[in-house]
Amino acid sequence: MHWDIVIGLETHVQLSTASKMFSGASTAFGAAPNTQACAVDTALPGVLPVANKAAVERAIRFGLAVGGTIARRSVFARKNYFYPDLPKGYQISQYELPIVRGGSIAFQIGQTERCIHLTRAHLEEDAGKLLHEQYGELSAVDLNRAGSPLLEIVSEPEMCSPEEAVAYARTLHTLVRWIDISDGNMQEGSFRCDANVSVRPGGSDRLGTRCEIKNLNSFRFLEHAIAYEARRQIEILEQGGTISQETRLYDPERDQTRSMRSKEDAHDYRYFPDPDLLPLEVSEAWIEALRTQLPELPGVKRERFQRELGLSAYDASLLTSSRELATYFEKTVDVAGASNAKLCANWVTVELASYLNREGRQIAEAAIEPEELAWLVRYLSDGSLNSKTAKEAFQFMWELRSATGASANAQFASGAGQGKAFVSSVIKRLDLKQISDTEQIEKMVDRIIAQHPSQVAEFRTGKHKALNFLVGQIMKASGGKANPAQVNAILLRKLAA
Repeated sequence: MHWDIVIGLETHVQLSTASKMFSGASTAFGAAPNTQACAVDTALPGVLPVANKAAVERAIRFGLAVGGTIARRSVFARKNYFYPDLPKGYQISQYELPIVRGGSIAFQIGQTERCIHLTRAHLEEDAGKLLHEQYGELSAVDLNRAGSPLLEIVSEPEMCSPEEAVAYARTLHTLVRWIDISDGNMQEGSFRCDANVSVRPGGSDRLGTRCEIKNLNSFRFLEHAIAYEARRQIEILEQGGTISQETRLYDPERDQTRSMRSKEDAHDYRYFPDPDLLPLEVSEAWIEALRTQLPELPGVKRERFQRELGLSAYDASLLTSSRELATYFEKTVDVAGASNAKLCANWVTVELASYLNREGRQIAEAAIEPEELAWLVRYLSDGSLNSKTAKEAFQFMWELRSATGASANAQFASGAGQGKAFVSSVIKRLDLKQISDTEQIEKMVDRIIAQHPSQVAEFRTGKHKALNFLVGQIMKASGGKANPAQVNAILLRKLAA
């Protein structure tokens, strides 16, 4: 029997404010346990919460970025439940009147464009953190994170595979960093997903019983947890069993989910408006002021790269996977020229990316500046370099910059406007300039033809693999500097004679 998987994600994004959602306590990561939880965070008698304006603005920016509806009036509510890392015994959140409703996230998965609709995005405070490993059989509580501002983003249950859920989550992760509302650091818990997973008979439009998998803080864990949970539910149903609605945890060591508690519904939390917080009023002028501060969004930039620069949807998607990468690419194209945009895209997403991945660097830590890469591309485009010599120059430039820094070594000029001088110096020092002189290439071709009569004979009898051998010999003789297109053209002309 065929089964359809139905997935919805609830994503908790810690907002990049200096202080907490309802107090002035610091949100800095890494402090000693329980040193950043103030009286407001722990709800000591007599304290009053005050909403963080910067967190509200970040929520509005998100709503604008996804095309959602910004509520002119929203309400904070108390979500009541007991858990050791929740010192108040309730969490201040939003329920009936969230700050953002609707919106959507569009993304590319393979060659397919997908759009997932959002139910809502609401503001709330984080809980603390339980530590289970330091004290033997005891658990400890660190309340530093309690009260940190979160934006919970709830999708519609429209995803149908683990791969699609990961593509959605990656796109959302890119967006919150792009519009500068969160650092998105998954290792520090700034971006966490809860996955609601159910299965149903193929073709059915009736939703199955869902299970929620909590606190998935890596894309790999998200994919594995959903895949396991779907398999688990299918096996139970095929054996005649039923699915219990529950909350589950993912165990990465065993690559499986396990039951945590029965899943609560909204009525179990006894929501009611927080009596200490006034309704949140948002003016039209405030919304429009924040709209003007938004950068060009990744989806808009992706479409522009395709329309104006002729890039494929795949290349445009890669290049907008982070704002920093898109900026690096655009700076490169500014110098190399729009006619070289595809070549720039190839070098940024392949050659540059491989060096960054190999050394564990981010794009901001690239050893080669965009202007320098642009001139390398220009020299490749105009025939001064070929693919092989361009890669040699790139490697030398990268290693030089990594070893000496951008301002060191006076014989290699650098800095703003100096990319051309730097690349030219490298080409000259390594003697990499491509040989494009027809007479010189003809002499090399004649020499190789004379040295390899058997391969020439093989080619002339229809064994065209011999051509690759002869081209290789000519390129070897030229030290890899001969223009490959000219070598092929001249060799074919002489072999046909």
